[in-house]
Amino acid sequence: MRKTMGSKTLLAILIVAVALSGYFYWQNNGLTVTRYDHSDLKIPAGFSGFSMLQVSDLHNKSFGKNQEILLNSIELLAPDVILITGDLIDRRRYNLEKAMTFVEGAVARAPVYYVPGNHEAWSGRYEEIRSALQEAGVIVLDNSEVMLEQNGDTLHLLGLRDPAFLVSDYRERWDVSKITHQLDAWQKLDGYKVLLAHRPDLFSLYAESRVNLVFSGHAHGGQIRLPLVGSLFAPNQGFFPEYTQGDYHQGTTTMYVSRGLGNSIFPLRVHNRPELVMVTLNQKIMNQN
Repeated sequence: MRKTMGSKTLLAILIVAVALSGYFYWQNNGLTVTRYDHSDLKIPAGFSGFSMLQVSDLHNKSFGKNQEILLNSIELLAPDVILITGDLIDRRRYNLEKAMTFVEGAVARAPVYYVPGNHEAWSGRYEEIRSALQEAGVIVLDNSEVMLEQNGDTLHLLGLRDPAFLVSDYRERWDVSKITHQLDAWQKLDGYKVLLAHRPDLFSLYAESRVNLVFSGHAHGGQIRLPLVGSLFAPNQGFFPEYTQGDYHQGTTTMYVSRGLGNSIFPLRVHNRPELVMVTLNQKIMNQN
């Protein structure tokens, strides 16, 4: 009887272990797409139906051989533009070649715009990264902006350099005035403004600058998400963070935060699958009644 009970216990442990392994593999590799229809009276009519696919926090992760799972998903979505909101690489296991495999495939599918994150700054190899991206055909938005044109209308696409570039060590405090100075300069621009900014925890600054739409990442969805509790922790926000996934609103500004694709310090995602974010713009029609 004891031997039988021992065998059953071992079998139960094995089944649980296999089930947990499968669950964690799915949580860390089961790519999901979150779609949003974003309506705003200020969206130019020419951009109604314009789709923007956000890719964030890859951290050198691979999705299939030569990133084929990720790239096939992008091809099926057929976005008008692809927006990369930082942390393509991870400073702890730097591998630009793996990141560029994705980038080169993405450029073949749609125009790609990129803003650097904190890991690009901390890697100490940002110039190498930027050069590789530009050579591949990516538009690098590093405290700079471009004008997108569609059906005779235009909008501003802005890219804010991550504050990690303002300090020599990640433990140092950075000067917020250098961020607000750039945002204030953009506030003078006329027209609809879309901002790529890696960190969602600065949402109040983005809203104060009156940009219309923000794409952000960095929080990794809070890494571990629990029912009824939500996210447990996010960088620069601490425990029970406010901005980790989904859409947020302040004044006339909306921010979409991606859960991202890869991991950094903590190797597992829980109830928090890798995410692509697809936002389709639509000009809101004012009620005539």
